[in-house]
Amino acid sequence: MRSLLQAVAGILFLSFFSQVHAYSVNFSCVPNMDSIDATDCTIGEAQFSVDVIDYGSSQVLFNINNSGPEQSSIRGVYFDDGTLLGISTIIDTQNGGSAGVDFMQDMSSPNMPGWNQVIPTFEATASFTSVAVNPSAHNGINEFETLGIVFDLQAGLSFFDVINDLETGALRIGLHAIDFADTGSESFVNTSPVPVPAAVWLFCSGLIGLLGLAKRRK
Repeated sequence: MRSLLQAVAGILFLSFFSQVHAYSVNFSCVPNMDSIDATDCTIGEAQFSVDVIDYGSSQVLFNINNSGPEQSSIRGVYFDDGTLLGISTIIDTQNGGSAGVDFMQDMSSPNMPGWNQVIPTFEATASFTSVAVNPSAHNGINEFETLGIVFDLQAGLSFFDVINDLETGALRIGLHAIDFADTGSESFVNTSPVPVPAAVWLFCSGLIGLLGLAKRRK
């Protein structure tokens, strides 16, 4: 019986890692900016995140979230290199996304404020930038809102290559936020991704089922 449990546990463990198709990325405030405000940085670091999701058909979805409750608005999203090929779709209020979130691809000013304060320097890839349509504070990602950006991947590459690039720093995500309560603005860069709770739940539910099987066999 013990050998059976060990074998099934091994299968569940491998299944867990093979079925993780989403990662959550958190953010840190860009240091050494002239206008840096500790309170605004704390709000952004607590509220801003990006869920990276396998979208199928050689595409990856980036869900940019502002979880609230503090006043803030993400007005720009920037991607620095990596395995991405180009923006396929922006999921905003025009495409079934959060009401009031209205973004467009920005080809003219790809770098976020404070880009040269990031180490190594953050250089957003041309055409990999999306910004809120004016008025930015109104159309940005405000409290409890989400923006989706679907990217095509380079030929032969997959969701797992994107995650690997995020972990190694070959791909970085930048956010520029405005309209904090003190009227300030700050820039943020992603930290290391972690598995989303749904993937953890998948693994734990498998172990619970395994324990139930063991009890029935007693």
